[in-house]
Amino acid sequence: MTGVVRACLAALLIAVASPAFAVQPDEVLRDPAMEARAREISKELRCLVCQNQSIDDSNAPLARDLRVLVRQRLVAGDGDGEVLDYVTARYGDYVLLRPPFKASTYVLWLGPIAVLLLGALGAALFLRGRRPTVVGGEGATPLTPEERQRLDRLLREDS
Repeated sequence: MTGVVRACLAALLIAVASPAFAVQPDEVLRDPAMEARAREISKELRCLVCQNQSIDDSNAPLARDLRVLVRQRLVAGDGDGEVLDYVTARYGDYVLLRPPFKASTYVLWLGPIAVLLLGALGAALFLRGRRPTVVGGEGATPLTPEERQRLDRLLREDS
């Protein structure tokens, strides 16, 4: 391998192994403990633009605004729960990556279980209706004399 290829490979490995660089340097708080709290809170809040990322991982402008809002609330003296409550009051439970278990979110929490159970029930009913018929076993109806004669004739023709 040439030196250039090795350098590119090393840069690629570092980029993949590094955490997301969504938090901009101008957002970072000077107090490391408060910054750590802000990062933990940011990991619990959904980016309303990306929807599958936390605001800590997202580069969207709205995620940046929310990160700044979280840090402002922490600097103002709010506790972690108060910050989450403030953001939730403004944007609703949807902003939480782990929404609370309450009446408005029952479908969210119980929906996958209901779909799984309905799928299992449907598969069981489908497979139950497809049981193979038993030929010549217990419960099989005997052949009528006409059916027996026809069967014998067919078997003679094959041999």
